[in-house]
Amino acid sequence: MDAVALTLDVVTAAVTGEQPRVLTVGDPPAIPSGSLRRDDSTFELAVRRLLKEQTALEVGYVEQLYTFGDLARTDTASRRRVSVTYLALVEETTPAQGAAWSDWYAFFPWEDHRVAWPGVLSERVEPELTAWAGGDAERSRRVRSAFGLGVAWDPIRVLERYELLYEVGLVEEAYRDAGTEPPSELGTGLALGGDHRRILASALGRLRGKLTYRPVVFEVLPETFTLRLLQRTVEAVIGVHLHTQNFRRLMERERLVEGTGQRAPSSGGRPPELFRFRREVLGERPRPGVRFPGYR
Repeated sequence: MDAVALTLDVVTAAVTGEQPRVLTVGDPPAIPSGSLRRDDSTFELAVRRLLKEQTALEVGYVEQLYTFGDLARTDTASRRRVSVTYLALVEETTPAQGAAWSDWYAFFPWEDHRVAWPGVLSERVEPELTAWAGGDAERSRRVRSAFGLGVAWDPIRVLERYELLYEVGLVEEAYRDAGTEPPSELGTGLALGGDHRRILASALGRLRGKLTYRPVVFEVLPETFTLRLLQRTVEAVIGVHLHTQNFRRLMERERLVEGTGQRAPSSGGRPPELFRFRREVLGERPRPGVRFPGYR
């Protein structure tokens, strides 16, 4: 096995109706993927091209995510598949036929803690992981720290949680990669083609972490927005509920937004004020972001 096949895979994320969304193509679904062409002057331009070709979307914010090249990524032609992955952030628009927006938490139902501790954790994941750990101290430590059992839940450790579920055999991909049929009722979210759910987990963890030191949340918001919409968008991405007054105090202290002097349309009561991202903050300090104040 000497040949290497290079692909570009793109996680395209949006937040719509207070739900984090990801763009998929095909059936069964996968994230947009394609090859580098000779006339692509850069990888980033190739990413923008393939997104336009496969989904009809033009994106603004794009960043390189990770390179996946494990030996297990070998195709039927005995070529090692190396994937350079990217994260793109957009406001949701209608994609081309064959592409669709999907709820991010349909793939990771254990990651959404905005309303309550997810039932899939208490009813399915925790019992299975506890049985797997048994009396092994290292396994027990991994389970506790990754899934917040007896310790604080860390929203950023998405990839670690997915890979642990894969190792234990609690996601469909673990069975598919082993060439066996998965149980009919795993109940741990929708699978994606290839290792795309692993790539998606890496992207969600990166996005959650990056919120704390870069103002990337504004890439998925309209030009003007209410503070409520901003808070709900942050909550949608990090998967936890934030204390409203703490969040608003944080926005005031960090000076990430400024009022527009206008108010949003309202059917009753006093219309809320509209705000916009204050771009001057990018030159005022090196790591402007939205930390996670007072989440439960």
